[in-house]
Order: sequence, then structure tokens, then C-alpha cells
Amino acid sequence: MPDLAKRLIETFRWIDLGPESTHLVSDMSGWWRDPEIIAALGPALAGLFRPARPTVVVSPEVTGYLLGPLAAAALGVGFAAGHKEGADRQIAEPVTWARTAPDYRGRTPGLGIRSRLLGPTDRVLVVDDWVTTGAQVRALYEVIQTLGATPVGCAAVVADCDREVTAELGIRSLLTSDDLAPD
Repeated sequence: MPDLAKRLIETFRWIDLGPESTHLVSDMSGWWRDPEIIAALGPALAGLFRPARPTVVVSPEVTGYLLGPLAAAALGVGFAAGHKEGADRQIAEPVTWARTAPDYRGRTPGLGIRSRLLGPTDRVLVVDDWVTTGAQVRALYEVIQTLGATPVGCAAVVADCDREVTAELGIRSLLTSDDLAPD
């Protein structure tokens, strides 16, 4: 894990979009380009919650679709996608939805999971790359509970939320935003 954390930090960068921008943009593309990071991420994220014995992993679009299956494979369980609501999105089967509280950009997207994929015997691990406000995690927990399943926590590469949110949502991470603070 210390080697993975070091590699994650070394391959991460902040991008300054110029004087018109109000914030730096995180660039995780180095993570996805590095085969050693890709190989280590699933087991590392799974290891944060292995004792909780999850039976399925759920992750939100887009980067979650990479990380979720990696963690699920490391746990030996299945994966269920957390879809983001969109005007052009059509899913040809029932989906259970929840709306998020405002995220770090002030958006309140809907997140949904195909209703047939979770049930009362499932113990669900949510996996994501970066958790800032916890809005998506909360919405996914709501869907998970509506479908009768039990959320066991959230494994993230980076936690960038306050301690209260981290504790309330059971977030465990490989890094915190302090580890990636811009120079």
C-alpha cells in the first residue's frame, strides 16, 4: 500500500486552466496509464472493506466503471453500475433512482441502479475515485437501501470531505486530498 500511495501521488497532477478559472482541475490520467497502478487499485480498494464481506460492488459513472469492476474482481463478487440520469439515457428495464444533494459543482444529478441487480441479501460496497461532498455516495446508499440491500461503506482512491461526512458514510480511502495538495 505505501508503494501504491507513492505511485498515485507521483502520477497525479493539478492543471491550472488559467486566470479565468476559479479552481485547479485534478488530472488522474497518469493513474489509468500506469499498469502497476491499475493492477494494484482493485486489491487495495477491496482490502479496505474485505472484513465487511461485501457481496456486490456499486460504482457511479464514469471512472467508477473502471474502479468498481477492479475492486469486485479482487473481492470475488459481482458489479452493478450506478447510472447517472440524463436526458438522452434510456435503460430498457426498471431502475431505482435517488437524487443527490448538491455536489462540489452544485449539480443535483439522479443516480440509479437496475432494480433487479440488488436485493435483501446483498451487502454493497460503493467504490469511487474521488469523494468530495459525499452526495453521490448518499444517493447510492439511498438506492441500495430502497432495494433492501445493506451498504457496508465506500472505498475511494481519494477522500476530500470533512471528517463528519467520512465517518457518517463510512468512507475509507487510499489517499486524502492533503496527500495531493498543490505545491
